[in-house]
Amino acid sequence: MSHSVRPGTQRGLTESPFAQPGAPALSGPEGVRFDFNYGCRVQVPVSGWRVRMIDVDTNNVVFDETVEAGETVASRRKYFVRMSLQVLDGARLVFEHTFDATGQPVLIRLASDALGDSIAWMPVVDAFREQHRCDLHVALPDHLQPLFRPGYPALTLRSGRAIDSAAAAAASRAAPDTPFYATYHIGLFSPYGERDHQPTDPRVSSMQDAIAYMLGVPPGERRPRIVIADTARRIAAPYVCIATQATAQCKYWNNPRGWPTLIAHLKQRGFRVLCIDRDREYGQPGALNRMPAGAEDFTGERPLQERASLLAHAQCFIGLGSGLSWLAWAVGTPVVMISGFSHPKTEFHTPWRVINFHACNSCFNDTAHEFDPDDFDWCPRRAASGAQRFQCTSAISPEFVMRTVDQLIEARRAA
Repeated sequence: MSHSVRPGTQRGLTESPFAQPGAPALSGPEGVRFDFNYGCRVQVPVSGWRVRMIDVDTNNVVFDETVEAGETVASRRKYFVRMSLQVLDGARLVFEHTFDATGQPVLIRLASDALGDSIAWMPVVDAFREQHRCDLHVALPDHLQPLFRPGYPALTLRSGRAIDSAAAAAASRAAPDTPFYATYHIGLFSPYGERDHQPTDPRVSSMQDAIAYMLGVPPGERRPRIVIADTARRIAAPYVCIATQATAQCKYWNNPRGWPTLIAHLKQRGFRVLCIDRDREYGQPGALNRMPAGAEDFTGERPLQERASLLAHAQCFIGLGSGLSWLAWAVGTPVVMISGFSHPKTEFHTPWRVINFHACNSCFNDTAHEFDPDDFDWCPRRAASGAQRFQCTSAISPEFVMRTVDQLIEARRAA
């Protein structure tokens, strides 16, 4: 992401698809305009007036210069900063304002429409609303809204696709129907070392804490509020839900003995095994990952509320570092997460996390590498190692996972 900037500011605000075009939305005295839509933005009507921006919490002056008439200047930092701004005509204070979103309309847009990201970030977003007592609007894809609306009635959910898509970029350039006081774009922005949109490298934080730092709320694990619409149990027999698909091969359980051996073990213990992936097969042409034999086919484009209802009555959920693991955790189902490409701190805490530290592991959190979501076969340390590629999960044996599952089942029975 390239920027054409002077220190502390951005001019023109057209170098990013996130930028709000036109003059700032709010009126101050004597023709001054301002807002906090994509940074702290100020426009003055007279050349030679001086604009000062101060980070109130750190007491850093981030901008202090004279500007031209009609020019909009904005702070470089686009994540939340509690900013105070001043406009001066010589020694005369024309205008002063310190960020206060109490009762104000604020918009948050998610940089991803992935299920897991949305589930991880929604409670952090709501913590921002509580902290600032604002009228918070959240742009969220339509298919995700029924999952969150009952649990977050104080949020206004607006239709919207991920902000890094071409369609969303075009939509963001359209005039908004609400003059928002502030707008924040949250996500894991590439390159991860970039500091205008994220205050810290997301590889060194959990998925939730990275966004907490971005929105200026206290870090810490927050379980989402998912209200299940249909709480009736539809399957009388004891069952386990599994999900075997992911968005990159490094997230899969790449041990060929893994799923078939585990499924046979679960069935021997008297459990039905339901595969609830969206896709029955997924991957690259000629190298598709297919639903494992022995599992019952519950795949398909089913409403997420239906998935939540099914998960709520499962003995446990066994999956990967993917969205359905986050959904199972959100509804309170014990989760066995099989993942080697990410360090256990990355996702939510589960005592049933399975990782083999004897093997190559945690490449996602390695600051020497940056995850490439466009490379399905991303394996940064062992790309040329042949059979050693994806060692992080090929080295996770089914016996290791079975022991973990058995411990979970016994713990639930003893409770």
